[in-house]
Amino acid sequence: MRLFAALVPPPEALAHLEAFVEPRREAAAAAGLRLADPSGRHVTLAFYGEVDAGPRGSADERAESLADAVADAAARRRPPCLSLAGGGAFPDPAAAQVLWAGLAGAPDDLAELGRLATGCRHAAARAGTRVEGRAFRPHLTLARRRHPGHVDDWVRLLDGYAGPSWSPDVVTLLASVPTGHGRRYEPVADAPLG
Repeated sequence: MRLFAALVPPPEALAHLEAFVEPRREAAAAAGLRLADPSGRHVTLAFYGEVDAGPRGSADERAESLADAVADAAARRRPPCLSLAGGGAFPDPAAAQVLWAGLAGAPDDLAELGRLATGCRHAAARAGTRVEGRAFRPHLTLARRRHPGHVDDWVRLLDGYAGPSWSPDVVTLLASVPTGHGRRYEPVADAPLG
């Protein structure tokens, strides 16, 4: 099973973002952007990839070990005060495949978010698995493109977005489950923040 640790913004923050995105849905489609399902929006802290049976046990046992390690990492961190704000594109706005909303907060809150992500990444080693992907860059995926393209106008539009403040109380270990038209995310475990 494909697992990752994430923060799921509260319904109010997600509704505020959706109210900003919804009027632009047709324009996004015309620009080749496939908007992400609002019900699956999250901020990935660490992506672990496939966690299968191995020398350390069955897939379920390894997922449980990872959940315990993530819980330990989360318990050591205080909840940062964050908001969804601004945006960007991966790998860059001139050849984008992913359009995202950023996260904002006071410098100490963003530093705490970074420490939380680092703890979740280190949890993989304690659980005998690995972390996939690049260094942590806090974001919430809004849309994807099948082929790289310019999204400069969309990034400028997102620069004007600022959502309400929120503080997460848990890190959620999520499973990425394939469906006929993409993936859905199912919670495996919640890890309360200290």
